[in-house]
Amino acid sequence: MRMSQENNLSLAYRVAPEHGGERLDRFLAAAAANLSRTRVKSLIEAGHASIDGATATDPSYLLRAGQTAGLRLPPPAGPAPVGENIPLEIVFEDEHLIVIDKPAGLVVHPAAGHEAGTLVNALIAHCGASLSGIGGVRRPGIVHRLDKDTSGLLVAAKTDAAHHGLAKLFADHGKTLPLAREYLAFVWGTLPRPSGTIDAPLSRHATSRQKIAVVPAGRGRRALTHWRLIESFAGEASLISCRLETGRTHQIRVHMAHIGHPVLGDPVYATGFKSKTARLPPEARASLASLSRQALHAAVLGFPHPLTGVQMRFESTLPQDLRRLRDALAGARP
Repeated sequence: MRMSQENNLSLAYRVAPEHGGERLDRFLAAAAANLSRTRVKSLIEAGHASIDGATATDPSYLLRAGQTAGLRLPPPAGPAPVGENIPLEIVFEDEHLIVIDKPAGLVVHPAAGHEAGTLVNALIAHCGASLSGIGGVRRPGIVHRLDKDTSGLLVAAKTDAAHHGLAKLFADHGKTLPLAREYLAFVWGTLPRPSGTIDAPLSRHATSRQKIAVVPAGRGRRALTHWRLIESFAGEASLISCRLETGRTHQIRVHMAHIGHPVLGDPVYATGFKSKTARLPPEARASLASLSRQALHAAVLGFPHPLTGVQMRFESTLPQDLRRLRDALAGARP
């Protein structure tokens, strides 16, 4: 395969003998490493590909050795959200992806009621021209999210190829591909054993559309949470580690509430446990009152790099507000 580049948006590839008989979209996707095959296919169908200078719109066209396959990349459209200068704690960054340690209170993606001030706005400002375009739009590729008030590690794609690889990885949820996601959670009460698994399907709540609920088998999507006890605090609360085998909305929060140990500070799923706050010692009560969020932190994120295949693993310690809570609860230990 031989490549010539007329400018930074037009590419031309000579078809070597070993690539004769290969589909146009597969050939171009392999040649243009920063583009996914899905993106290449859409570009071909939109008339941005050529064979020996003539426009080609059939992704399944079988190439012959000696032909020249061309691809014209239109400049990525400007993002709908605008960039905003929001401070970010960057754990890792290269030309393909960026890993952020998200603070509590930061919304990940613009939505109704949160059109600005989000992580996406911050990434657009930070990454700038290094965002090569996800699906033709200059924006970061979000493949997983954290609730606004959950802190911790999150990865976003900067290129179309990285977005394609990360999306495939997170859709698999670690079943056949190597993906590690672990959360630290402070929950009410003492767990009955050192570790366990919650296998309970989840779906939208029947009457409150903002909530998720455990539903009978067959009515929702399967959800599995593996938990491990780390520390107990005077029988009133526990610190646990949760490893996700699926990635459903509010999964840890709903699952822990389902087994009678909701996450401390959870304004949605722990409302029935407010009276337990009075049983905490004064320092722990004050720490929990000042928390103003669920005590949940994405502490571990591990995955193979979508372009290089190198295994990556990142760890984030408890942020200051959760460290204060842990110290206050530990002071209540008999």
